Amino acid sequence: MTTGGGAASFDADAWTERIRAGELATIARAITLVESTRSDHRRQAQDLLTRLLPHSGQAHRIGITGVPGAGKSTFIDGFGTMLTGRGHRVAVLAVDPSSTRHGGSILGDKTRMNRLATDPNAYIRPSPSAGSLGGVTRSTREAMVVVEAAGYDVVLVETVGVGQSETAVAAMVDCFVVLMVARTGDSLQGIKRGVLELADVLAVNKADGNHVDEAKRAARELADALHLFEPVTPTWHPPVLTMSGLNGDGVEELWATIQRHRHALDATGELAQKRADQQVEWMWSMVEERLAALVREDPHAHREAQRLQGEVAGGRVPASAAADAIVSQVLHRPPPGAATS
Repeated sequence: MTTGGGAASFDADAWTERIRAGELATIARAITLVESTRSDHRRQAQDLLTRLLPHSGQAHRIGITGVPGAGKSTFIDGFGTMLTGRGHRVAVLAVDPSSTRHGGSILGDKTRMNRLATDPNAYIRPSPSAGSLGGVTRSTREAMVVVEAAGYDVVLVETVGVGQSETAVAAMVDCFVVLMVARTGDSLQGIKRGVLELADVLAVNKADGNHVDEAKRAARELADALHLFEPVTPTWHPPVLTMSGLNGDGVEELWATIQRHRHALDATGELAQKRADQQVEWMWSMVEERLAALVREDPHAHREAQRLQGEVAGGRVPASAAADAIVSQVLHRPPPGAATS
């Protein structure tokens, strides 16, 4: 794969050297490569990732989600700028499965991250413009390997879409931060129970101006609500902070809390085990994705899938039996329970 997309001059060793040197153009091309679903690009991507993997894994991996209006873009801009000011290199990635419908919002967010967008020690990567949650998750995980190998030691993974994206991001990061905002009359409005159960740190944002007391009250309500849930790990009980992404109040405390979380898990070996479990989970999700790709690429399996889709929709064939038949087409053997001669 060349800069123009051709495959002839792809050199994984040369790309690895340029990525390790922090060459932005090659970093961007490498992420485009890992996002591709073309079979030749996937082979090249795996070749490149195999070389980059030993140089990754040292970064702080932080997931960031928030209710609508929580001020994620403003927070990430200020938080990332604070980190680069301390000598860190920051990469911002996104998980946006809804981008197939409305184009994804991180492109707009990038224009609102004015300081980070022009910071030489920061890199902002929009999520793919199309794809299922599984596909976007894969490309984000692999983009993480690329930016870490390039020397970015803090990776912020933002949930831009909706639905299961929070769970997907929590499954690829070390620390999952949930941003909340105080709402008049109902400080817990918009919180999903599943998100609270995933959180390692909660922060009530926009604690500035006339909203400081309201934010503190919301933080107390959140802290009380957390007592209803089992913590993700007995090593760490999620704290609730207040901060202002706009003026920076509390942002340094949040970073200190994220570091304490990492040290707590590192001391017990839980961080290493968490990352190992995430890698295995990633492997099995890739198995599922590859099987789905085989169905699309195999003409016989694809035709059978199209036929069976109508049968399932019409209530004439159970979904489980159709799934067995489709997989059997790919494997070129009879489905389980089929009569044999």
